[in-house]
Amino acid sequence: MSADLFAHKAGSYDQVKRRVDNVNNIATAIKEKVNFNPQMHIVDFGSGTGLLLEHIAPLVSKITAVDISESMNAQLEAKREQLPCELEIEPVNLVETGIDGEFDGVMSSMTFHHVENTRAIFDRLFTLIKPGGFIAIADLDTEDGSFHIEETGVYHTGFEREAIKGIARIAGFTDIEVSSASVVHKPTGDYPVFLLTGRKPLQA
Repeated sequence: MSADLFAHKAGSYDQVKRRVDNVNNIATAIKEKVNFNPQMHIVDFGSGTGLLLEHIAPLVSKITAVDISESMNAQLEAKREQLPCELEIEPVNLVETGIDGEFDGVMSSMTFHHVENTRAIFDRLFTLIKPGGFIAIADLDTEDGSFHIEETGVYHTGFEREAIKGIARIAGFTDIEVSSASVVHKPTGDYPVFLLTGRKPLQA
């Protein structure tokens, strides 16, 4: 994904009701599974325009937003002053380039299907998280390929729940759970979304 494949939609990204509803549902699911506190510094991987982190910002001290799309990052930057926590934006490909710091957790919404090497991203997240820290990853259940009607760097037509649990386990995460978080309703069908949560062991 070297080109900014979201440049044409960044400006109107937050105006699609089904997208906003989906992220609202994902945020609710994450808050039910994760005990946030005001001292936390977390990562939002694939942060886009900040639809997810807007929900979590009141609960933590700092969010590092990671996204390779310059146009999406620009939309997030415009929201900086309205966010009730510190915001850092890292415009990097996290599979290829690490970021400095050690974080209390990583959350992600509808991003993993845009990452070619799922094992590599789980490995990277494992290195970023403090012992005892969390992951909260939401993405599509396996679908027939009809979810995306345009090319935006899609490598996976969703994920089998047991398979992605296995990849997270191989990367070193424990206490892994997968639950239903949302359903995206589109003209082409209804697409279930799962939430995978887990922990980095205190003694990794």
